[in-house]
Amino acid sequence: MITFAIGLMFVVLIGYGVYWAFFDMSRLPTGEYLTEEISPDGTYTLKAYITNGGATTSYAIRGELVFNDRNNKTKNIYWNYREETANILWKDNDTVEINGYTLNVPDDKFDFRNEK
Repeated sequence: MITFAIGLMFVVLIGYGVYWAFFDMSRLPTGEYLTEEISPDGTYTLKAYITNGGATTSYAIRGELVFNDRNNKTKNIYWNYREETANILWKDNDTVEINGYTLNVPDDKFDFRNEK
């Protein structure tokens, strides 16, 4: 039983390590500022940044949601590979479209690494 518990703990730690290293959106590269759009009611600002991974990878767009009412707390909600522009359109106070992907903020997020 102790061996099973230790083995399970090891698997969980390895799994979390892989997630942290490769899929955690809070660890995305900062990038270079492109543009921003404020939600119709002023609650959120969506800022877009372009990142360059170097000679062997394409550009990517990172979308950062800023909570204007909470001391400008930020959260990454968009990450897409092989994009160089960011077209941001607020559909209503809580719905934003970024390059054709519709997100309900603050809970939704799009990350190309999790798409099939």
